[in-house]
This record gives sequence, structure tokens and C-alpha cells, in this order.
Amino acid sequence: MSCIRFNTPAQRAQLDRLRADKQLADTAVAQFLGPEFGETKINRLRIMAEDKNPKIRESVALSYHVPEEVMWALAKDKNEGVRICVARNETTPCDILRYLASDKSEQVRSWVAVNFFVPQDTMEALAGDQSESVRKLVAWKADLAEQELVSQH
Repeated sequence: MSCIRFNTPAQRAQLDRLRADKQLADTAVAQFLGPEFGETKINRLRIMAEDKNPKIRESVALSYHVPEEVMWALAKDKNEGVRICVARNETTPCDILRYLASDKSEQVRSWVAVNFFVPQDTMEALAGDQSESVRKLVAWKADLAEQELVSQH
């Protein structure tokens, strides 16, 4: 097996642009981004979101490029792992996080509680959650936010 990597023309062009940019000249090659997300990749995410394998659906739920209607479908997935991944995703819309805050799974609600983009009203609802673990995560996150404010002053 060879360790040689063959780049696509788009990747080579992007590397050339990185090398030409003085501010990015010292950036590690491994950190360059892939080609922009276009309609083809979005369509691939739509197809993958309906895959029978929940691990494939989880990977879609973690993507930052999932269309909102697909994210809604994943938030209602019967598989807990998929819903957890939706709750973990920082780009999940607030209304979906609100919806997941009342999920039957304590694990899903816990991930909603630690997502830094959860609306305040949802955090207040989770502060009264039936699960002690969820309530503790809400308190931990509130303490963390308070420490951040104190350190900024």
C-alpha cells in the first residue's frame, strides 16, 4: 500500500491559493478546507439522511451544512444516537433545540443542555428537567458562563 496522496484539481488549486496568500503561507497543508459546499453535496446529505444505517444518519446530523428540513427529520429520528448528534451540532436551529429539550431520552436532553447555542428559554426549561443529570449540566454551564464573565472583567 502506498502513502502517496493524489489531490484533485480543485484541491491543487486551493493549495496554490493558500501558498500565494501571505497570511496563510505558514498554515499546515493538512488544515486546508475542502471545496465549497454546493448543491451536489447538499443533495448527498439529503440522501445520506435517509440511509438505513444510523451511523450514516449520525454523520449527517453532525454536518454544519444540513438543510433545516433535513435537520428536523433527523431530530425526529427513532434512533437516539442520531438525535444526540443533532443536539450536539452547533448549527442546529434554535427551534429544533427547543424541540429536543423535551426528548424522551435523557442523553439527548443532556446534549441540548451543553450546546452553547441553546436559547435562554430552553435552558430555563431544562433547569427544571426531571433528570438530575440534566439539571446538573445546566448548572455547570451556567457556572461556566459566569466564570467567563468574571474573567473578562
